[in-house]
Amino acid sequence: MGNQEQYLLNDGHLIPKIGLGTFQIRGYEGVEQILTAIQSGYRLLDTSTNYDSEGAVGEAIRRSGIPRSQFFVTTKLPGKYHHFDDALKIIEESLLRMGLSYVDLYLIHWPLPKRDNYVEAWQALIEAKKRGFVRSIGVSNFEEEHLEKIIKATGVTPAVNQNEIHPYWPQENLVKTNQKYGILTEAWSPLGRGSHELEEPVIKELAVKYGKNTGQIILRWQLDRGILPIAKAVSPEHQRKNIDLFDFSLASEEIKQITALEKTDGRVDNQDPNEYEEFE
Repeated sequence: MGNQEQYLLNDGHLIPKIGLGTFQIRGYEGVEQILTAIQSGYRLLDTSTNYDSEGAVGEAIRRSGIPRSQFFVTTKLPGKYHHFDDALKIIEESLLRMGLSYVDLYLIHWPLPKRDNYVEAWQALIEAKKRGFVRSIGVSNFEEEHLEKIIKATGVTPAVNQNEIHPYWPQENLVKTNQKYGILTEAWSPLGRGSHELEEPVIKELAVKYGKNTGQIILRWQLDRGILPIAKAVSPEHQRKNIDLFDFSLASEEIKQITALEKTDGRVDNQDPNEYEEFE
């Protein structure tokens, strides 16, 4: 998958160490933005049924001239389709929208524990993998109790858990939980939202030290913690910078300094996975 370094998932598949997020990237303009990212070297493309960008991702892959096998495509299950049959149908629908015969990684987008159908949703993902619709299966925004419940119910451990992780919300305990189960942690909103984290003095000092921008320092902090950041960027310059992370690494003390920026109210939109009712 290009020249990127890769992580090995617990099911034996390889995944690039950084991905392009496509939230709010859609339509023909979105196709062009994804194409520029592909040209910059991105091969992991992260979408979701709820992002309405699946079509743009599929079209960009076709227009790129690069074989499908070189890409790692992720999409996600919306909360309204957590029942078994509904989940399988919407997975098929995602494949139709993208014009692909399979996706590399399929995630349950949110656990929605108030509704408590996520075990059934996980069973549907296991079935989708058996049918060849998806190669790896995982979850997003799952806390330890949610992970324990699906693993105990099915005996199948997710390959990935995609969580909100950035300097104001580093999620040290959850990252350790994922590691305990052999689950790769992905980070959504890895730079936070807005520019506050990019302006933190410690991060600015490290940017000067390493000759990088502050966004690159934060993304490297994610990688040095064994996390895969899903970074959204629409400008070609930002796309290129966000992927240019593999010629340096942070010292352990520097990693701790960034992690220490944690805030008790650090979530970007106060989306607590135990309370959040997804896009409703």
